[in-house]
Amino acid sequence: MPSFVHRVARPEDLPVIVGIYNSTIASREVTADTEPVTVASRQQWFDDHDPARRPLWVIHEENHSGPVIGWMSYSNFYGRPAYSGTAEVSIYIAEDWRGKGLGRYCLEQAIEHAPKIAVHTLLGFIFGHNAPSLALFKKYGFEVWANLPRVANLDGIERDLIILGKRVA
Repeated sequence: MPSFVHRVARPEDLPVIVGIYNSTIASREVTADTEPVTVASRQQWFDDHDPARRPLWVIHEENHSGPVIGWMSYSNFYGRPAYSGTAEVSIYIAEDWRGKGLGRYCLEQAIEHAPKIAVHTLLGFIFGHNAPSLALFKKYGFEVWANLPRVANLDGIERDLIILGKRVA
């Protein structure tokens, strides 16, 4: 099984981050975006990721010699000060690397690092039909905290959004 490392994303990583994100749109399992996003449209999102509070990491194979193969981010939940100890974790993996342990690596790192950035609660927002992601989060002790039935419409099919949560500190 491959080994992985991560680092804080740099501005030159944004096109690869966007490319990996866009590669998930067609499946209609991972994101509510239905059309590809642009690098320019994601610039503010990228800039909002403060490595000290809400890092955005890119993932490489352990030897660092290859390309970025995935990314992971912490995002604010609900944007109010009282929720500052809660963060949404997002994981996106390059198509050739799905199913090879990268999701496990990212989630393990997210859980371990959360207390270092004053996060005590992690959330995952996952479509109800995304069985692999639901299974991954549940494997790491996340529980269903909310089920929002039929809140998303993907190509005329109404989909549930499941919010999974875990206290990490």
